[in-house]
Amino acid sequence: MGAGHRSILIAGAGATGLAAAVELARRGFRPRIIDSDAGPVPLAESRALGINARTLTLLSPSRVADTIQQEGHRIDRFRVRSGGKVLFEIDPSKIGGRFPAIQALAQGHTERLLLGKLSDYEVEPEWQTVLESISGTMDKPHVTLRRADGSREELDPDILIGADGAHSAVRKAAGFAFPGDALEESFHLVDYRYPQPIDAHYVEISLFNPGMVGRIPVSRDTVRYISTLPDFESHIEHPVPGGELVWAANFRIHFRHVERMSNGNVFLAGDAAHIHSPAGARGMNLGIEDACWVAYLISEGREQDYSGLRMPAVKMVLKQTYGLTRLVTMHHPVATGLRNFFAPLLIRIPGITRRILRSVAGYDTPPPVWIDDAQ
Repeated sequence: MGAGHRSILIAGAGATGLAAAVELARRGFRPRIIDSDAGPVPLAESRALGINARTLTLLSPSRVADTIQQEGHRIDRFRVRSGGKVLFEIDPSKIGGRFPAIQALAQGHTERLLLGKLSDYEVEPEWQTVLESISGTMDKPHVTLRRADGSREELDPDILIGADGAHSAVRKAAGFAFPGDALEESFHLVDYRYPQPIDAHYVEISLFNPGMVGRIPVSRDTVRYISTLPDFESHIEHPVPGGELVWAANFRIHFRHVERMSNGNVFLAGDAAHIHSPAGARGMNLGIEDACWVAYLISEGREQDYSGLRMPAVKMVLKQTYGLTRLVTMHHPVATGLRNFFAPLLIRIPGITRRILRSVAGYDTPPPVWIDDAQ
């Protein structure tokens, strides 16, 4: 059987599943992709916002990176403040390279761009289709699908990819453990839309010792504020008057990952395999990275190398985001004082600044070997 004729089922048509489908389709496969939702994530409820340089590199062969750059806006400054004083500022453009270190574009837009590219290959997600069960062996999984009208379909894919999020039906049905824990703090977020354009090119964290408020641009007229403080809206410095609250949500941050990202011919990618803090904007980017690697390895007949290649990167990013989250959520006055004193000094050390920028750009994970100019 030729490689392109292997049957592949992808569960989950979010950014990770769509990226896997695009990468497989452009290599000559005809994957099926299903999702329990009725369509892509609503534009107004996009949790992921940042697209880093590694993701743009990965999506450059399919040309999706071109459209992302046209629709998104680059982040030119990262600023951390405490008590009205700027502790330090970082310029992401110093990373250099083909793509900006990070751009802002709502996840819903990114998914729609991936959907558009996937339709070029005449592949469309099967919405409102649930993966009901997996039986057989993991080498030869037997899958039952259920559609909105209650009808069922039985199939035996050669490869099953679970890209179906933190509550992954594939992960549960295939028996993957998902150990980890949650932070005690609850996080709050709100999106405000303003009546005139705002500066959408910088991200800012204001430390309140304890607690923080993060400012992240969503678009040229919308800003997201995220905080651990229940009364954080009283701390928001709005860029212009007349802002309208368009979305609000609360959540707890979990740090979990599977011990292996594959079992036989069942593979996990994105939030189905690992969840962590949004600090550093690595969540969606890491999932797209998983997707592109699994597609490449399948095309090379090396899919059994997937878990071994991806787990070190996953563990590194989880450790990194855990540390970042602890830094901005610490409560003890001595600890916050030491952080505020040493952070501006450390950031002046070129090696540390470069390490931070490489993390922001996503360049601290292994480069894709199938792209010649990847960093």
